[in-house]
Amino acid sequence: MKIAFQAIKMQIRFGVILLVNFIFLFLSYLTNPVLSQETEETKNLDEKVKKFLESHKAKWVDSNIPEADGKVLYNLIIKNNYQKALEIGTSTGHSAIWIAWALSKTGGKLITIEIHEGRHRTALANFKETGLSHYIDARLADAHELVKELEGPFDFVFSDADKDWYKKYFMALAPKLEVGGCFTAHNVLWNYDRGIREFLDYATSLPNFETTIDRASREGVSISYKRAKD
Repeated sequence: MKIAFQAIKMQIRFGVILLVNFIFLFLSYLTNPVLSQETEETKNLDEKVKKFLESHKAKWVDSNIPEADGKVLYNLIIKNNYQKALEIGTSTGHSAIWIAWALSKTGGKLITIEIHEGRHRTALANFKETGLSHYIDARLADAHELVKELEGPFDFVFSDADKDWYKKYFMALAPKLEVGGCFTAHNVLWNYDRGIREFLDYATSLPNFETTIDRASREGVSISYKRAKD
């Protein structure tokens, strides 16, 4: 009986020590100025991005994605903790803003490519206004050439450029995509487009990729997860 009582006392003492350590760590977190600053900065950035997106809600023309698809991209990055993103086809920056906003929470960064100088300049101004420029490497370039030159690796890719090159972009980037990463593409519900059909037929034929289509909008976003190296 005495041994059992001593064992109970030891368990209680151990429990109290764990509780005290937990309280100490929790209070340290709350009073840490660096962590507090990061929390405040994150809050301010969120408010700035939300305000920008709301004020531009009806202004996204010139080949930008709808809000519903922006949310799809955002949620994919947050859910999978992606950090190394590539976008083909910046336009004026709507999709890049959703992607970079998510990356601001995972600690990642986006490379986005646009060939049209006017769209590129507008996108840069939009990134600055949202406060997301730090998370975006915006390049004025021909994606046909630059995509082949990029070393990677990437864990998230979004293609929203010339549809007849979707398959070529995918083939160039699949080896540079990490296992667990995904290649996403816009406008895949355009069944009449030959380039879209060729891309989807190829992506769904690969045994190491799992491809589905998100129908949050009538445009459609394909999501191809890389499940294995080969």
